[in-house]
Amino acid sequence: MQYALLFQQTPTEFADRKDPERYAAFWAAFGPYMKALQEAGVIVTGAGLHPPETATTLRQRDGQRLVQDGPFADTKEQLAGFFIIEVPNLDAALDWAARYPAGPGGGVEVRPVTPPHRE
Repeated sequence: MQYALLFQQTPTEFADRKDPERYAAFWAAFGPYMKALQEAGVIVTGAGLHPPETATTLRQRDGQRLVQDGPFADTKEQLAGFFIIEVPNLDAALDWAARYPAGPGGGVEVRPVTPPHRE
């Protein structure tokens, strides 16, 4: 079964990514985690995301596009990146999520991936 691991960071942690010393520390922790996922052969796909202020949110009402720069919601945690993994069950997905080297404000949301719709 496929699960999405949605990595969350605080605004401070996003800002720290621009600091060369903090950036190096992040990769020192995240690199081994990513390598373990790859070596286990569970990664389907994944990517890191730019900070939320680079987002553009689109909503449609009455046939009109409503476009907003930045994230739609102002939250404490923000989506920083994701992996889609293929594992036998939720417990295995939670085991991988628990290994994520989250900062003090970050975390991982784990969600089952809906299979493609086929008629």
